[in-house]
Amino acid sequence: MATDAALAGENAGTPDSGDPACVAAAAGAVLEQCARFIQCLPEGCYARESRLIRGGTIGKHVRHTVDHFAAAVGGLDAGEPIDYDHRSREVPMETTPSVAIEAIGRLRDRLGSLDAPAMGRPVRIRVMVAGDGTEATLDSSLGRELHFAFHHAVHHHAMLKAIAGEFGVEAPSEFGIAPSTVNYQRTGA
Repeated sequence: MATDAALAGENAGTPDSGDPACVAAAAGAVLEQCARFIQCLPEGCYARESRLIRGGTIGKHVRHTVDHFAAAVGGLDAGEPIDYDHRSREVPMETTPSVAIEAIGRLRDRLGSLDAPAMGRPVRIRVMVAGDGTEATLDSSLGRELHFAFHHAVHHHAMLKAIAGEFGVEAPSEFGIAPSTVNYQRTGA
């Protein structure tokens, strides 16, 4: 398994915190964490069903996470509202680690091309707010949506870590832990 620092995205080359482009860099770093995690898994773990998280697999959580990033980045070009609830689901990613790693690489390349003005670009999002299908359309920015996808990914990394632990695979201590929690644990502030 990779080192804690490598999987935690330490020294990920993010710009100073005052630069909105650091959101894209952080998103790229969390995707890199995911790719490294996948590469370190023993054969057969990726698509194996969890007993703890009913119906869950590492592959399904990876696909879900990558789909959210793809929806956010796709909203930059589409001219349509970003829609996380009716997004394209790249099902082959659920069972084939190499498909996930390739998709992550493409997303990281795209994220690497985003600068501060792109982060501030206005976008619209469509969100489902009730089980009956009620939806709302809201104003947002690409940076805000990438931050949502980033935090959403960290949450799912915690699920990946739990499933991997069920199979006897230990993930680094900071994998799946929110940056604010890591910072608090390090500094007490």
